[in-house]
Amino acid sequence: MRLPKGDCREETRAMPLRVELKPFERIVIGDTVIVNSNTRARFIVEGDVPILRERDTVTAETADTPAKRLYLCVQTMYLKNDAIRYRASYLACMNELREATPAVASLAEAVDRHVAAGALYKALKEIRALIQCESPAIAPAEVGP
Repeated sequence: MRLPKGDCREETRAMPLRVELKPFERIVIGDTVIVNSNTRARFIVEGDVPILRERDTVTAETADTPAKRLYLCVQTMYLKNDAIRYRASYLACMNELREATPAVASLAEAVDRHVAAGALYKALKEIRALIQCESPAIAPAEVGP
């Protein structure tokens, strides 16, 4: 299967995805947010569509560190399937991250490779690791008594 030029997703065949949602859990499928009711729900998603659970998303309000801002940018690229439109924002976020936390250069390079290859979900997974590395480095110094 060959994807049209400009499509930012990996060249893979879409496999059905089994999803189980807890009561009141949310899931983002493309531009749509699905909110579960008060009981557990199971369904299968067929097709090649970007999917993220709410717990794996970052909002503009919670993007308070360089890695989280990078995650938000790549998340938008992924969910909107438009890497080209957000490329300048991505580069700015990546530069900010590299300046703020130079120790994570190898992880940043892995993210860059995934984004360049159109593997945006894999890039998001790498950025989650960056967020974990960044937490102690960016956290404000504790004030003594």
